[in-house]
Amino acid sequence: MHAKPMVTAQRLVALVLLLALRPVAAQAPASASLEHGSDLSGVWTNVNLPGTADWAIYTFSAELPALTDWGKARFDAAKPQRGPRGVPVAETDDRVYKCYPPGTPRIYLHPFPMEIIQLPGRVLMVFEYDHLVRQIYTDGREHRTDLPASWMGDSIGHWEGETLVVESTGFNDLTWIDRIAVPHSDEMRLIERIHMNDRNELQVDMRVEDPKALAKPWEFSRYYRKTDWTIEELMCEDNATYSEFENELLEFDDKAE
Repeated sequence: MHAKPMVTAQRLVALVLLLALRPVAAQAPASASLEHGSDLSGVWTNVNLPGTADWAIYTFSAELPALTDWGKARFDAAKPQRGPRGVPVAETDDRVYKCYPPGTPRIYLHPFPMEIIQLPGRVLMVFEYDHLVRQIYTDGREHRTDLPASWMGDSIGHWEGETLVVESTGFNDLTWIDRIAVPHSDEMRLIERIHMNDRNELQVDMRVEDPKALAKPWEFSRYYRKTDWTIEELMCEDNATYSEFENELLEFDDKAE
């Protein structure tokens, strides 16, 4: 006599649960799409503009930025492996050859792809180089004040139309801005404006401010094209590959061929 009411009650509970869960599932992708001003997602690789091949692999502009006395002293004392002052790997004091992160914005100079992933409340940049990840928070939060100085910085973003504007602070002073030893201090502030340009490229306009190292802000841009690649594993092996490759180049005798 009581079997039918029990079945009906079970069906009623199942229906209530279904109705309660269905709007949550439907709203999640909608809120993610409404939050972002433009679709920047995908895997991207460097594009060097005509006339920049001589320097674009290791720095951001043909001319050095204006440096303070502190910045000039740090620059002169450094021993980069790249650029006109390049020294052998065994002599460089570039920390990337000891498997430390390159920092931001220098990460953009390394010739490996990156993937942008847009999520509710944040944008991820996944770099193939050493599998580094930047988390750019877009949920309205402020920079944290309880974090120690970091290699890649603390990044907060917001949308201005179809442009993602990112402010990064909280850096340590152990990295270089580029690969030829332009220095920065722990006062560095990086502003990025990331957007699609009229050539259907991803364009990252950057402004580096550092009153201790730079006599005036350094402004430059980098460009990327979308690919159908996937991000592969690439892990630092503490100088092994670099030294072996460099020794082969130094010992190469083209007259023996």
